[in-house]
Parts: sequence; structure tokens; C-alpha cells
Amino acid sequence: MDRCRVQCYEYPSCPDVVKPKCYQACSEAPREEVAYVTCTYRETGTDQPDFLATIDLNPRSPYYCQVIHRLPVPNLKDELHCSGWSAGSTGSICFDNITTKKNKLILPGLISSRIYVVDVGTQCRAPTVCKMIEPVDVFWKCNKGHLSVVHSLPNGDILIANMGDAAGRGKGGFIVLDGDTFELKGNWEHECEAPPTGHDFWYQPRHNVLISTAGMVPRIAGRGFNPDDLKKGVFGRRLNVWNLSCRTLTQCFDLGEDSLPLSVKFLHNPDAAEGYVSCALSGIIYRFYKCERDSWAVEEAIQIPAKDVSGWILPKMPAFPSDLVISLDDKYLYVCNWLHGDIRQYEISRTCKPRLVGQVFVGGSILRGGPVTVCRDEELKCQPEPLVIKCKRVYGGPAKIQLSVDGKRLYVTNSFYSTWDKQFYPNVVKEGSVMLQIDVDTEKGGLTVNKNFLVDFGKEPNGPCLAHDIRFPCGDSTSDILA
Repeated sequence: MDRCRVQCYEYPSCPDVVKPKCYQACSEAPREEVAYVTCTYRETGTDQPDFLATIDLNPRSPYYCQVIHRLPVPNLKDELHCSGWSAGSTGSICFDNITTKKNKLILPGLISSRIYVVDVGTQCRAPTVCKMIEPVDVFWKCNKGHLSVVHSLPNGDILIANMGDAAGRGKGGFIVLDGDTFELKGNWEHECEAPPTGHDFWYQPRHNVLISTAGMVPRIAGRGFNPDDLKKGVFGRRLNVWNLSCRTLTQCFDLGEDSLPLSVKFLHNPDAAEGYVSCALSGIIYRFYKCERDSWAVEEAIQIPAKDVSGWILPKMPAFPSDLVISLDDKYLYVCNWLHGDIRQYEISRTCKPRLVGQVFVGGSILRGGPVTVCRDEELKCQPEPLVIKCKRVYGGPAKIQLSVDGKRLYVTNSFYSTWDKQFYPNVVKEGSVMLQIDVDTEKGGLTVNKNFLVDFGKEPNGPCLAHDIRFPCGDSTSDILA
């Protein structure tokens, strides 16, 4: 039997394996009725605070795909970016109970390093801020800043990854909040073990492992993308493996110069010892997996080729897989390619050899009629047509995705990071972000843009804004880590 076959985790495609109750529950779970979306005004020229938008997702509602509530935060230019749920004293979610209702949403500021705790349980359609942790506390107690991804730990505490220190120099690692009081407890890792940069993370309790990605040096990358910064250590290249219980760094993988590992996900089955990480500048999706004696390895699983272009900042436009999501049944991997503009669906029954089964363009830099001309393309015969939904031209590329529990609806926003949005997609900053819905064929594979769904953040009362992260209180494909 070949090495790839041995190392592939065959679940759930193998008919001899009994699927856990969770997969049955996913197909029968209630449909998402609201979504919470982080929105920022930073770099838009509008002097207004960021806000959390509540979106009505009930097709029977007269307010379907509209913003029904806005929760402005008390400060300016936080850049609300990622978000995550507090599981309180319950910690990680049991494998048979994935749709547990969430009550508190954690909103860290990517630029300000401020943290907001939002109560969504009292009034799910009109959330309120119930606690705020000021940046000075994060700076002095943890020497950390530029906060990004949030997950609850098995003991109920809240872990938040960071990209830098208080001055914006590169510094990875994590800070911890008490899961009940939301008090700042300090750093998670030992000081000497902090990686040079950080961004995303995921863990598997049954394998006692946490894996984190590299991200960028905030104060340099925060000025915008500069080709002169390539090969200077501005863009991270490491994938970090941690002992979850000991909070120690056990392995580091160098994924190549300026690979920029961003999004990392394990398979959802808590017994699975493998997952994927997307590298934004190299266009490579790596598979990581557990070997013998508790060591880990990585291998290239997907290569999205760069395109030879004219009229762009470089002669080659790299693929930029900014986010990835795995369906809760571990059947499909979804990748959004922010620069090129497409969303891809891969069937992953053989996890070492993902098979492309769906692709749809929802914007991007290579659309027909734009300033960029594609001179050579290994995949496409012609440049994609612009996307128009409800008479609105969609600019920008897919930056963040979220998948419904039943796997049938993929939601996407098109703000990656305000400074880079302004540089690469000025029309998004001028006219505001959008939130789209992609209909998914969960049987044979396939993606279709839903032309009846559009959330237009260009029509906000205070002016166009940039929308990024998406969460559902009833559960989604990236909120819970299953124990």
C-alpha cells in the first residue's frame, strides 16, 4: 500500500466506519436565521466606530439578507476583524452536540488590540457590549498586540492569537481570557517560546496538539503590500506545532520563503490527526498529519498556479488563499482566493489528494474589462466576467467564508484587511463590502452564486464599510472545536 494511502485519514468515506451522531445532527440541524458580521470603517475616510452587524438570514422574513441591527463599539479604528465564541465552563463542544447555542461573542481589535465581549444571548437580534478590555492591559500584562483569531479552550478559557507586540513588531503567541469572568489572565505560552509572527490556530484535544500559522509583521505589512518586502521576513513562513496541555512549542515547519501561512483547520472528527493550512503568497495548500511517536509532518496537497499578467504590481499574480473551511462531515474543503477572485470546492475523501469539484468567481483582480490583462493562465481559457447581483457590480475578491451546519450554504465577504483592501480593491473601500451566498451541491459537488442574496454594506447609514468575519449563533463550520 502506498505511503499516501496509509497516511490518508479515510473517514468519512469508508462505508465500514460508523459515523458519529454529529454527522446525522448536522443534516438535521436548524437553518441559520441570523449572522453576526464584523465591520470596520478604518481606511474608508469615514470617522465612525466599527460595528457588529446582525444579518437576517431567514428566507421567510421580510428583512431577509438585510442588516437588522448595528452594534457600534465605543472607540474608533479598532479594525474589528476576526471573532469567536466563548463556550464558558463547557469548553470544547462535545462531538454529538455541535449546535449548542452561543451566548457571548468575543471581538478583538486587529489594530487597537482592544477586546470587546458581546452579549448575544439576551437578545440575539440586538446584541450589546457587556465588557471591554483596554489595549493598555494587553500591552502591559502580556506584551502582545494586534489580536486576531479566537477559540475557546477545553477548560472553558478563551484563547486569542496575536500577530505582534505593542509596537507592531512581529511576535506570535496567545493571550488567555477567563471563560466566565472574561478577565485577562496573561500569556498562554511561555515567553521564550513565542514565535516570530502569528495569526490563526486550531487544536485537537484528543491528540493534545495545537497548530498555529505565521501571519505578517503588523507595522510593516500594515503600510500595504510592498514587493520590496519579499524575502525580508515581513511575511511569515512557519507552521507551529504545540503541546496543548504543556503549552510548549514542539515542532516548526518552514513552508518556504514568503509563503505566508494564514488559515489552518483540522478535520472536524476529533479522532482525526490531520488538516490543512493555506499559504497566501505561494498559493499552496499544505496537508499536515500525525506520524508515529507523536511527531507531525506536512506535504503539499494543492497548488493554485500564479498567473502571468500585465497592469498589476508584479508580472506574476500569485494565488492568495486567504481562508479555508472544512465541511462538518469532513467531505469538502472550501478555499477562497482573494486576488484571483474564485472560491474552490475540493472533495477530500482522500485527504492527501483533494479533488476540485466546484469553482465560482465572485470578483477579483483578473475580471474581463479591468486594468489587469492575463497573459498566460494554466487553468482558464479566458478572463472571468464581472459579477452583478441585484444591479450591483461586485468588486474585490472573496476574503472570508463561512459554511452552514448542513453544508448547503457558503457565505462570503470581500474585505481582507482595510489597508490592503484600499491598495488592491479601492472600489470596495469606495462602495463598501458585500456579503454573498453560494449554494453548494453537497452530493456531487458544485458551487452556484445565489443571485437573490446580497447584503450591500455600501448602503450603511454612516457610509460604506468593510465587512469581514461571519458567525452564526446556532453553529457553523469554524466556531466549535469538537472534543
